[in-house]
Amino acid sequence: MKKRNLIKSVCLWIVLMTFAGCWSDSKKNQGINDDDFFGSVDKMLGVNEKNYINLEGNWRFLIGDDTAWSSPDFNDNNWEKIKVPSTWEDQGFHGYNGYAWYRKTFLVPKEMVGSNFILNAGFIDDVDQTYINGKLVGMSGGFPPNFVTAYDAHREYFISKDLLHEGKNTIAIRVFDAQLEGGITRGAVGLSVTKPDTRYIGYPDLDINLTGMWKFNTGDLSEWKNPNFDDKEWKEIFVPAFWEAQGYKNYNGFAWYRMKFNLPQKFENQKMVLLLGKIDDMDQTFVNGKLIGSVGDWNFDVIPGSFNDNSEWEMVRGYYIPDNILQPGKENVITVRVYDGYMDGGIYQGPIGLITQDKYRQYWNSQKDFNR
Repeated sequence: MKKRNLIKSVCLWIVLMTFAGCWSDSKKNQGINDDDFFGSVDKMLGVNEKNYINLEGNWRFLIGDDTAWSSPDFNDNNWEKIKVPSTWEDQGFHGYNGYAWYRKTFLVPKEMVGSNFILNAGFIDDVDQTYINGKLVGMSGGFPPNFVTAYDAHREYFISKDLLHEGKNTIAIRVFDAQLEGGITRGAVGLSVTKPDTRYIGYPDLDINLTGMWKFNTGDLSEWKNPNFDDKEWKEIFVPAFWEAQGYKNYNGFAWYRMKFNLPQKFENQKMVLLLGKIDDMDQTFVNGKLIGSVGDWNFDVIPGSFNDNSEWEMVRGYYIPDNILQPGKENVITVRVYDGYMDGGIYQGPIGLITQDKYRQYWNSQKDFNR
């Protein structure tokens, strides 16, 4: 995180020095509008009203905790108003530690409808769950009783094109602060249209977005890969996010994820790819009980002797699904067997979902073109 902030600072310094040089070379060069200096910076960096929705400014705010507050239909007219980004201590809630919610209604113009977005929610002290139009889209840290702070984590959540619609939309952020300052404290807050970018592992245009709550269980039984296995007693955790932040602090070992989904009939004749982002450390992934891909050395007797010699936790999972495994028009089951040997574990970074092979190839070709 410190390295990323340093890089950003250096890049901003270079931009500012470039602008300063242009501006000092007399006004015959119309390089920058000195009445709107930072607006000009944004334009030079490609940020404009056509690809960015600014969410900074006034938000509705209330201390307390009620999951009903995530609903876009909830009436928050009697809530307090608070500035974002800023600590809530600086806005009249001095000394408050505990739960609080933020809500904001924003407009999506017609020309942005159908785009995938990245939500930048800045830095939140300590823990958050973030909802768009009532749908959980991301979380960082762990809520009590399994509290894990994420005060120093920059929030960056993928928003699939099906979640936003033309006109009014609602964002709601549930926050827990344990001590000292709390809230959406700093950083840019807004929605930007995704595009190829070397900073990301990639946010392609998913055909089926599988971000959300998955069934989860620690331990290791081979029968858990079977599509007809009854997992109703399993817990649920959010994907993508480390399991340590969701009640499994300091757990190292085997764990399994399961997700059921319906594949629309229109994909009957399509070859598909399953994207599982990054997993810490090793995985074996099954669709409808069939192994479709793995990362790591799974040849061992009891536990893996090697689990991160090749930086397995940094590898992007993109598994090509063989023919005749997926069942269009029916329920399908993804199961992921994970082994974590050290520190954080689990499916921790997206994208998470299904995409056709044609679109997947086009996406990576666009990445190559972007990086030339």
